[in-house]
Amino acid sequence: PVPGALSAAELAEGWVQLFDGESLFGWKAEGKADWRVRDGAIEVTAGDVGLLRTTSQFADFVLQAEYRCDPATNSGIFVRTSPRPKDPVRDCYEINIAPRDNPFPTGSLVTRKQSLTTEPNADWQAMEIKAEKGHFEVRVNDALVMEYDDPQPLGRGFVGLQHNQGAVAFRNIRLRPLGLNPLSGGADPATWQAYPQMAGKFTYTAEGNLRVTGGPGQLESRERYGDFVLQLQAITHGDHLNSGVFFRCIPGDKLMGYESQIHNGYHDGDRSRPVDAGTGAIFRRQAARKVMSDDHQWFHKTIVAVGNHISVWVNGSLVTDWTDPRPPHDNPRKGLRLPPGTIMLQGHDPTTDLEFRQLRAAELAPRER
Repeated sequence: PVPGALSAAELAEGWVQLFDGESLFGWKAEGKADWRVRDGAIEVTAGDVGLLRTTSQFADFVLQAEYRCDPATNSGIFVRTSPRPKDPVRDCYEINIAPRDNPFPTGSLVTRKQSLTTEPNADWQAMEIKAEKGHFEVRVNDALVMEYDDPQPLGRGFVGLQHNQGAVAFRNIRLRPLGLNPLSGGADPATWQAYPQMAGKFTYTAEGNLRVTGGPGQLESRERYGDFVLQLQAITHGDHLNSGVFFRCIPGDKLMGYESQIHNGYHDGDRSRPVDAGTGAIFRRQAARKVMSDDHQWFHKTIVAVGNHISVWVNGSLVTDWTDPRPPHDNPRKGLRLPPGTIMLQGHDPTTDLEFRQLRAAELAPRER
């Protein structure tokens, strides 16, 4: 099994893997240190003081990770961080991994609040960090060791693993976004913008799922999102069907947005060779590195877009990690679109037959400082 693989229940709760157990896909080293993957863990032993940080940014979430280090090691997990933080108050929240005699021992929020002391241990330890607006909770091995409320919280930022003093390893790094709300009122069809003049038809099943048949066509959210996290579930009722989730769309226009592809086909039994870019791809921009979903089975998709960076997880696995290099343009088919736009679900062609459920999204708060 893949290290840290998520269960069906965890996927339903919205968890995604930040580390795939095999590579540093979705991570970026700031500075020169010997970050590497070995035996399903990220390790560092020497080099510059600095971070290995995610390429994606997050705002409100629960983060879980396991770490292992010598009792004398000084390291940490950074959240809502800038790429190269210089001030632990203005640039990030630093949850320390440090000995008991450190002014901020393991679980402390550096410069902000000291944790309850924990016994140093060279075995794998579990840490959970909850960040919700200005409220923070840190648990070590399920024990609550620190709570803190920031009256002036930072907004979104990266997740970072620190190399400071001594060797340290991390594994089973996963995150669950918080604060998502049903898209366009959820199961109320009147809250979506429909286009009945188009061939694609959108209806509701007895279970309250959105069903799209035929095409071309589109269903548009009432809300507009610029920098956001979106989670949903979908199922295809056919082999190699084509659809997509469009975002930052020009409101009222015909699917003029970035497209997160839905197509579960792959060549010759090789999931790393997707058909038509693959589910999770940013269509015509970056193919999915692996097809993680199957036709006739519900799958989970998470999209995070901040500025010119877009990342997509399918069934908890990061499949697309793309930075838009193009000059700004109001139409994302022609260039980088940053202004908020609507979200659209696509009816692609006469064979289209899909269902969507649990569509939830949240705008990611900008950094306050």
